[in-house]
Amino acid sequence: MSVKKTISIFLLFAFISVVDIQAQNQKIGFIDSDEIIQNMPEYSGIEQRLNLLTENWRDEIRQREREIEDLEDEFEAREILFTDDVRSRRINEIQTKRNELDQFIEEKFGPRGEYFTRQQELLEPIQRQIYDALERVASQNAFDFVFDRSEDSRMLYTRQEWNLTDDVMLELGIETTGN
Repeated sequence: MSVKKTISIFLLFAFISVVDIQAQNQKIGFIDSDEIIQNMPEYSGIEQRLNLLTENWRDEIRQREREIEDLEDEFEAREILFTDDVRSRRINEIQTKRNELDQFIEEKFGPRGEYFTRQQELLEPIQRQIYDALERVASQNAFDFVFDRSEDSRMLYTRQEWNLTDDVMLELGIETTGN
């Protein structure tokens, strides 16, 4: 074996040992933000406001569904009496009502709906409080990484010294701000 290969192997093992030692000294923690939120006094008021809002929408949805059912029942009962033109208009009316109901549900409960927008507005101050408290706790206790196990795994806090973003961007030839 050549001297270069021996030195390379030695350096590789030394590097792996240093990385292993550093990894053993890292402090990793986690929180369950759902549990924290559920235990915050402010949350019950928010939950009540959202429930009241959604109950009104659900009432309207039930009313619209009954209206569609009534139109369908009437259509089925009298369909044989209708001309082709009247039959076509009634089918279109029922389909229009269904489309309006679907649109209403999407506007209120869809991914970009009013419910989720309102929920986000109401929960944002609580989430900010949790994050600020987490940052203080993590910093005071020298945690390197903190994950949230409530929904999807998210890294909520990291020591800046472990941030490799600028290095990776430079490696890719992307100019960095140099923070």
